This record gives sequence, C-alpha cells and structure tokens, in this order.
Amino acid sequence: MKKIIQRQVRIARYVMYRETLLDFRDHVWTFVGAFCGIAIIGLMARGRFEMVDNVFLIGSFGASCVLVYGVVNSPLAQPRNLVGGHVVSAIVGVTVHYMLPNEIWLASALAVAMSIVGMQITKTLHPPGGATALIANIGSEKIKSLGYMYVLCPVLAGVLILLLVALLVNNLAPHRSYPLNRNWKKMLLRRYRRS
Repeated sequence: MKKIIQRQVRIARYVMYRETLLDFRDHVWTFVGAFCGIAIIGLMARGRFEMVDNVFLIGSFGASCVLVYGVVNSPLAQPRNLVGGHVVSAIVGVTVHYMLPNEIWLASALAVAMSIVGMQITKTLHPPGGATALIANIGSEKIKSLGYMYVLCPVLAGVLILLLVALLVNNLAPHRSYPLNRNWKKMLLRRYRRS
C-alpha cells in the first residue's frame, strides 16, 4: 500500500512539474490572450459603470484566464467546462442568494458547495466557477440587484468573449491547439442528433 501511495505522489509531482514547463513563446501567447480577453470585457463596460463597481469584470474571469490561456490543454480549460462551469455556478449562486438573502455566510457556503456539485453532475467542472457563485452572494448591491441577469450579463457574455479570444489566440500560435479535442464540433453534433 505504501509503495502505491508513493508511486501516485511521484506521478502527481511529475504532472504538476510538466504543467509548469513553458517556453518563452507560451509566455507571450498567454500574455496576449489574457490581456485581450480582459481588455475587451473591460472596454465593453467602460463608461456604463463606476470604476469601483464594474460588474462586467468579475474576479473569476481572471482565474479563467489562467486556465484558458496558460494551461490550454487542461481538461478544466476546455470550452464546455469554461462556459458550462460559469453558467451553472452563476445560476446556483443567484438562486441561493434569493433563498437566503440575509445570511451571507450560509448563502456563500451553500452557493460554492452546490455549484461544485452542479458542475460535477453536468461534467463542466471549472474551478473559477466557484468564485462566480460566491460573487453572486458577496458582490456589491449592483451585482445582487441584477438577479438572474447576472447569469447572462456579465457571466455568459464575458465567458463567451474569453472563449472567442482563446480560440483565436491559442490557434494563432503554431505550437498550440485549442480546444484540446479538435473534433469537438463533430462530437457535439452527434450528441444532439441522437436526442
């Protein structure tokens, strides 16, 4: 049993080490993608909101940038996970906020826990989704007042911008490919034709 655990630890260390081995070109493309994605979202909201409370720029988008531009081959960075994880989490977060509007500590804990389970059930696990659910409960009054519009704008709109930039930037680089499965369109069509 001890040898099995030690072997698993060695494998985990190797995988984590390999994920951090990036050459200079990857740093450039990661910077370009993250900068463009967040800049486009920020420009869309410029002038519409106070800079203190720009609801288009939610914190979880920064974490999503790390995945979709920095670790493009991660299963957690794929389009299904990016879009689905944020949308599922936003729906859960807003719903929990409506159920428990005056108990921030309980609503926050429930929103994060339920969003993780929701992402697991829908096979859309995306770690920044937990922050998206949390923001629906601890965000400013402007964010809370959006209600279910929070799901559409800023969450869905922002995530689609990040996805489009990721598809463009990660496929411009000759040594990168996004999404990981190049046949994702075919797989998606097959699934919906069966239904």
